[in-house]
Amino acid sequence: MFALVAGRFAQADSRARAQKYLLGLLSGVERKNSWSLAELAGDSSPDGMQRLLNFYRWDAEAVRDDVRGYVLAHLDDPSGVFVGDETGFIKKGTKSAGVQRQYTGTSGKIDNCQVGVFLTYVSRHGRALIDRELYLPQKSWCADRDRCREAGIGDEVEFATKPELARRMLARLLEAGVTVGWFTADELYGDNPALRDWLAEQAVNYVLAVSCDYQVTTPTGPARADVLAGRAPARGWQRLSAGRGSKGHRLYDWLLIDPGPGERHQLLVRRSISDPTDLAYYVCHTAGPVPLAELVRVAGSRWAVEETFQFAKNETGLDHYQVRKYIAWYRHITLAMLAAAFLAVTAHTERIRTPPPRYRTPEKGAPEPILIG
Repeated sequence: MFALVAGRFAQADSRARAQKYLLGLLSGVERKNSWSLAELAGDSSPDGMQRLLNFYRWDAEAVRDDVRGYVLAHLDDPSGVFVGDETGFIKKGTKSAGVQRQYTGTSGKIDNCQVGVFLTYVSRHGRALIDRELYLPQKSWCADRDRCREAGIGDEVEFATKPELARRMLARLLEAGVTVGWFTADELYGDNPALRDWLAEQAVNYVLAVSCDYQVTTPTGPARADVLAGRAPARGWQRLSAGRGSKGHRLYDWLLIDPGPGERHQLLVRRSISDPTDLAYYVCHTAGPVPLAELVRVAGSRWAVEETFQFAKNETGLDHYQVRKYIAWYRHITLAMLAAAFLAVTAHTERIRTPPPRYRTPEKGAPEPILIG
């Protein structure tokens, strides 16, 4: 794995330190911060690991590109979906770049934290984080240039909304010549008309969650998403799986509303089986006709991202860092993404090499399992 990025570290010291850092992220130590990684590497202090994140000369953006290329080379699939989403990093104090009291789904409440916006690739072969941006709040950070400079944020770094950060990452994908077949994200992104328009201009198919008051263009004028869903006949609903979860298939009732000829956007509605009043809405844009089941599959891909975040935090220390500087955040996050991508690719490779046998589960005292096929 390290050979993939070794050339990005020109100095022998930084190269050796980066290799030890990655091995630490892949290790079984509980907390993967500079102290524990240094101890694992046999160092008496975390100074060397801190130098890697704060002072050594190496390009985290180039390593990010290597991570993206590595993931797509091994997990790529024609039906793959790129997913935009954010996650929080709970922090103490006020010095860490971008930290403030803000809502994060990580704790489900307003907390003192940093928020990172990520791009995740999801396919039938596996899933992995491939890009990242640190969200910087406008009033408490971008409008306070002295505070920014103290955290190592250059004057050229301007405020960007989370949808703008997602667009920035998607633009990098397209500039690299990657074909983006599908993109999906939650309401924060779907409710942003600038992002939707840009995706359409780039000919990117998308299924984006939107709010219930999203205005759908119809031949008789705009109408709210929830109003259109309420008018739909009962026969229009179909029960489909949005993918497998921990308890089996995630079954919902789904409705696809076509506003009419000439419209390139459709409204997809999800209804809970147990609570028919629980509805979710998605705006869909495709270059041509797409079956309902395919739109449902793309919408369901977004749920895999939470598991991807949790995996990277638990297994490769995505949120274990103890750094304050802007550049150090990007460097740690990028190395943690590389380690998590390595595990995802390794798992896929092992599945190909040794597919699990199919057998009947024996009862207590029964003979050995009988292989089927």
